[in-house]
Amino acid sequence: MSALVSVIPILLLIILMMGFKVSGYKSAVITLIVTVLLALFAAPVMGILPEKYADESIYSVMLWSVVEGFLKACFPIILIIICAIFSYNILCETKEIETIKTQFIQMTSDKGLLVLLLTWGLGGVLEGMAGFGTAVAIPAAILIGLGFKPMFSAVICLVANTVAVGFGAVGLPATTLANQVAASGVATPEELCEVATFIILQLSLMFFITPFLILMMTDRTKIVKNVSIALFVGSFSIVVQFCCAHFIGPETPAILGSVAAIIAMLIYNRLFIKKESTADTVQVERQIFGLTKTLKAWSVYGLIIFFILISSKIVPPVNELLNNTLVTKFDLPVTGNTFKFGWLSNAGLMIFLGAVIGGLIQGMSFGSLMKLLAKTTLNLQKTVVTICCLVAMAMLMNNTGMTNDIAKGLVLLTGAAFPFFAPLIGSIGTFVTGSATNANILFGKLQATAASDLGLVNQSTFFGVTGNETNWLAAANCAGSEGGKLLSPQSIAIATAACDMEGQDGDIMRKTMPFAIFWILMNGLMVFLGLHVI
Repeated sequence: MSALVSVIPILLLIILMMGFKVSGYKSAVITLIVTVLLALFAAPVMGILPEKYADESIYSVMLWSVVEGFLKACFPIILIIICAIFSYNILCETKEIETIKTQFIQMTSDKGLLVLLLTWGLGGVLEGMAGFGTAVAIPAAILIGLGFKPMFSAVICLVANTVAVGFGAVGLPATTLANQVAASGVATPEELCEVATFIILQLSLMFFITPFLILMMTDRTKIVKNVSIALFVGSFSIVVQFCCAHFIGPETPAILGSVAAIIAMLIYNRLFIKKESTADTVQVERQIFGLTKTLKAWSVYGLIIFFILISSKIVPPVNELLNNTLVTKFDLPVTGNTFKFGWLSNAGLMIFLGAVIGGLIQGMSFGSLMKLLAKTTLNLQKTVVTICCLVAMAMLMNNTGMTNDIAKGLVLLTGAAFPFFAPLIGSIGTFVTGSATNANILFGKLQATAASDLGLVNQSTFFGVTGNETNWLAAANCAGSEGGKLLSPQSIAIATAACDMEGQDGDIMRKTMPFAIFWILMNGLMVFLGLHVI
């Protein structure tokens, strides 16, 4: 019964957005209010409130949970979204977006390959380096600039931003998961590699299916060509990502795998795509751009990638310096949780620096850039409200025990069949929090506990790779969380902001729902087969 009560906020959010077509920010506000009421009056009565709050006022728990949610929403999620949209608006203001559009189109005459290049290739690189919505916001904005419809751009970027999520922000979700399930609380390099490898194995089919879906959404008439591209690009992606995960760890699979996919697409285009002049191809007048013009046009995104790379774990000295300089860290009252934000180490600052310096290179004055930033921020005010309410709801559900109660209810309900449903728990966590990292924090330990209860604690072989059964089940949480990303209201809010689709959150959710269900079912099947059959 308590699990049924705990799931009310999630069901309410879906019903409001999909059933009644209530706008995202209104749905988020209403759901947060209902969650507050449940936390105040249902959680204490039903005994799901964690014991550590036994001597605390439920009103204080509620208040500080909401404050924690607002803080985490603003730093860094909203900061990154504003800066990502700001970077695109600079290109529109300076007209350099036209050069980028033309160059992308000139890379290939095939519309499907062009979309795959932007969403699966560029999007994967952005997710691997920065995460937090950049892989949706920037490619979607470019697609619209190329003439694609906003709804198509939003949905296809959400579909593409799945496989890379577990290794986003330089492997943060997978690293967090490995630390959650490690006996010592800090995963060894071997444990990091094992968990990362298991995530890749569980997602292996999606390396081929997802590119195929992207291609079919773009052009349904060329099935054979779409299959061949998906197999060719998927093979490059999975081989590189598996090697990165198995031999290096979770930091590089998404970045290097996406770069490999881009190279594969360009090779395929050179070998098999002929120049065509049909309605099915994207047409543009052929233009030759010099090196100076190209560097100027790409200065914004080029500098963003440069700053993100040098500040990441790929460059340890710089990463350590930034992570230990100008860091705000304090313990929140009552909840006992810690809020931490690095003013120099967050991806939002890197995007901001790249955007401003690139904007100056492209001819804008600093004053004009700040005015554009203010305008961008003002235009995103409803997105800010949406995300603040959703993250506050997530923190409230987590701190009052509702999220954990949902997962425990699913474990009790499914029993021995739990491995098939393990990815669903990760999806629920990501749906609620909007973050694969947070989903792994919430449920990573629960997956390990469920494995112990089911007797899954031995060494075994999964699709030819030997490892611990507990880590295999825990990895399902991260693999499943990527399906939840398709439905997460926070992700959809980012898409609506990037595509200027205010109030159409429910429409986007309806279109991504079939993909999310398919993703979760495929993940469940792979986890179950790996554990009991193969």
